[in-house]
Amino acid sequence: MSTLATREHIETMVRTILEAQLRGGAPKPAPRPQIDNAHKPNLVVNISARHCHLTQADVDILFGKGYQLTSMKTLYQSTDFASNETVAVVGPRQRMIPGVRILGPCRAFSQVELSLTDAISLGINVPVRLSGDIEGSPGCLLIGPKGSLELTKGVIKAERHVHMGPKDADYYGVKAKDRLNLYVHGSCPTILQGLLVRTHPDWKLEVHIDTDEANCCDLTNASKVELVRP
Repeated sequence: MSTLATREHIETMVRTILEAQLRGGAPKPAPRPQIDNAHKPNLVVNISARHCHLTQADVDILFGKGYQLTSMKTLYQSTDFASNETVAVVGPRQRMIPGVRILGPCRAFSQVELSLTDAISLGINVPVRLSGDIEGSPGCLLIGPKGSLELTKGVIKAERHVHMGPKDADYYGVKAKDRLNLYVHGSCPTILQGLLVRTHPDWKLEVHIDTDEANCCDLTNASKVELVRP
């Protein structure tokens, strides 16, 4: 049965070619997908060091009623900033990491993002999660200059991800929650797989990996980085 199907397919192809030659031309090949070169992505890979996001209510507890976070610098995504304010993070082993930067503005939930090395040091068994997915995650103790706060949940290792706007999403042929791989070329060539795609009309193209991931591929000395579809 398969031999007959193959023979019929070959005969059809030969007949098509002969008919085209008799008409004075070869059959046109199927059109290839066209790559839009009008938009050139500007890929930036940034290291997301340990940090936290806080609600205004939690800022009030740690820094005093009505306290407002102050901007130290604007981040690459200009809607966010690194604040001058920091807190100490304490784990169940009574080990502490001081000076953990707060990112602003305040959010509707409090969350602490650590590398796995940080979490091991503190004795916290953190899950790998998308930012904001904190249900069922462990908590910790936060200490500020005016008070302390026991978080019952919210400590995670942030899933590696890439921010992008609509034009970059079109360029790579992806949508929100798709996956891309990051190729890092240099002294320690590495492929970081499964970066979660996050999209927003106002976002610039930016990959976020944590300090463990950046160190493993010697990112600061990389000669080239590129995003590739799996």
